[in-house]
Amino acid sequence: MKTLRVSDDVHQKLTALLGELTAQTSKMQTYQDAIEAMLYQSVILPPELLREVEEFIEKKRHKGYTRREEFIRQAIRFFLRWESEEYEYFEIPREKYEKLKKAFKALGLPYTTPWDFVEDQIDKVLEQYEKYVEKPGE
Repeated sequence: MKTLRVSDDVHQKLTALLGELTAQTSKMQTYQDAIEAMLYQSVILPPELLREVEEFIEKKRHKGYTRREEFIRQAIRFFLRWESEEYEYFEIPREKYEKLKKAFKALGLPYTTPWDFVEDQIDKVLEQYEKYVEKPGE
């Protein structure tokens, strides 16, 4: 067995990782397990991207983000859902989104968000289509 000298900061991180591993596996883990987990489960990201994530988290604390790890996990989950082909997504610029919300309110329309409007339109077209399919040729 060899001795490895680590800083206090690294020691704290290893200890925290050890706790997480123990909780995940429900069995005692060693520092070696923690180091192996770091090597096999780590993803190296460019410093600029990490800085961008940290700046986003700092600006958007009100959304509940506190650590970059949880933000990155959530981003990965979202992207996996996005790429799953179970759903289709589209984007609308924030400026148009806000303008539509104002228009709905000013015009007294029954929608509170553009998404309500889109969903309603989709439902109406599908309802018409169902009627069309039931009575072909009419």
